[in-house]
Amino acid sequence: MTTTRRTPRRIAFQGAPGAYSDLACRHVFPRMATLACPNFEDVIAAVRSGRAELAMLPIENSVAGRVADIHHLLPESGLFIVGEHFERVKHQLLAASGASLKTIRTVRSHVHALSQCRRLIRRLGLKPVVSADTAGAAAELARSGDTSVAVIASELAGRIYKLKTLKRNIEDAGHNTTRFLVMARKPKVPPNNGRPVVTSFVFRVRNVPAALYKALGGFATNGINMTKLESYMVGGEFAATQFYADIEGHPESWPVQLALEELNFITRELKVLGTYPAHRFRLKAARRSRRDV
Repeated sequence: MTTTRRTPRRIAFQGAPGAYSDLACRHVFPRMATLACPNFEDVIAAVRSGRAELAMLPIENSVAGRVADIHHLLPESGLFIVGEHFERVKHQLLAASGASLKTIRTVRSHVHALSQCRRLIRRLGLKPVVSADTAGAAAELARSGDTSVAVIASELAGRIYKLKTLKRNIEDAGHNTTRFLVMARKPKVPPNNGRPVVTSFVFRVRNVPAALYKALGGFATNGINMTKLESYMVGGEFAATQFYADIEGHPESWPVQLALEELNFITRELKVLGTYPAHRFRLKAARRSRRDV
């Protein structure tokens, strides 16, 4: 009698094994296998082709701001946002066996990781060297074994590549957090039952005076909280601007329907990317904000 082995469900991410995106995948979907991809386009392609069921894509960081290229890729990806995750970024100073704080002279990592750990780098007198990504720098150090080099990467990368931890949690900002979007081939819209949800969409406004003011007016008059609004050029034209927005609310709710109808009057294009449950990190931040008012 033969038995068939079920292929494990997989979630794709950008970077080498041990990247912070890999860490986010394992925290949110511990029973899924992770699939490392060289770039964001490959992550999207993996889901579209069926090699992976889901994708974990970083969209913004509380220190570094928005992640480059993501906003351009989302509208044309053919995927839908089905969830969000906020991952606290905890940088570790990692080194090869035999290295110490006295032997290291340079530190390698992604440019954002280096900028987020300036204080320690300056205090130790290290020379920062930019690498393509954090986990890739860790993998390279594991191969070379150079005791004069340290890397800034995740604790997961340290375990995967068998590096020693010289310093823990070395990031300058205690709030250092990355927001990720979980993407799938089909939308998974939660029921309109009053539970907090986020709706994400992109739109273009006509090139006329006060176009953006008029486009956003419907959200104000209908009491819809817009938590994110990003603009970026499209098509190489300085006059053509596309906006990415997150709002609190379900598209089946009457106020959101009215706001989106008003938006349609002034926009050249409106595309909903997904409606998904609001992450608990967002809800806690909203409660703190209300207390501070």
